[in-house]
Amino acid sequence: MSPIRPSFNKAALHYNAHAFLQDEVALRLSEKLNVIAINPEVVIDLGAGTGLLTSKLSQRLPHAQLVCVDFAQHSLQSNPAQLKVCADAYQLPFANKSVDFIASNLMMQWCPDLKALFDECHRVMKPGGLMLFSTFGPDTLKELKRSWSVVDSDPHVNTFIDMHDIGDQMLQSGFNSPIMEMEKLTLTYDKVIDLMRDLKGIGAQTVHNRSKSLTGKAKFKQMIEMYESYRNEGKLPATYEVIYGHAWKKTSSLGVVPVSNY
Repeated sequence: MSPIRPSFNKAALHYNAHAFLQDEVALRLSEKLNVIAINPEVVIDLGAGTGLLTSKLSQRLPHAQLVCVDFAQHSLQSNPAQLKVCADAYQLPFANKSVDFIASNLMMQWCPDLKALFDECHRVMKPGGLMLFSTFGPDTLKELKRSWSVVDSDPHVNTFIDMHDIGDQMLQSGFNSPIMEMEKLTLTYDKVIDLMRDLKGIGAQTVHNRSKSLTGKAKFKQMIEMYESYRNEGKLPATYEVIYGHAWKKTSSLGVVPVSNY
């Protein structure tokens, strides 16, 4: 079982109360469909969780069969969708070439083996099918990462993959000409502990688990003092590098694919 699954299951009941960034990114991701011509019959919301992207996809694609997939069963219980499957993204319970469209919002950063993920998505997709996703890039939580770096050299914050490496991996898995975009979004907080509470609230624990020892408390206090150097106009920033990508599965050996307008 994935070591992060219990965190997401535990957070499921209160996830949406802390997931304003995730909801905003889901909206922006769904708006990419404004410039992509697609009329799918079978759609997978991969890493659907409590349904932030699900609700937006169901509005945009009301005639599609929308299947929500997540490995955290408690998250799926909070998802209002009709069709829900508890499954691992590396082992999707779908037949070869059975899916027209896979959408995924802020899930891929929890998949350390991108090759296995993209290979599996490619397997279940029909020729000419589309994969559309968002994930986090390396500058995500850079203030928190740098604040911890002055305390010690341990990895206290998750590592995120550069968008060019993601695109290269999609090509290796057989997708055609991935299109990648990036933007930076900044949340602001009154206190560092408020940021930590939000991260815990969505189950997205950073690598560091604060020790209850005196040494652990001292390090945590030192990190907070360093983070204070980023305070601007009374607020503490938390930067998120958001990556958006989409790519088509080739329809033939010649790689002829549908056309998107951006």
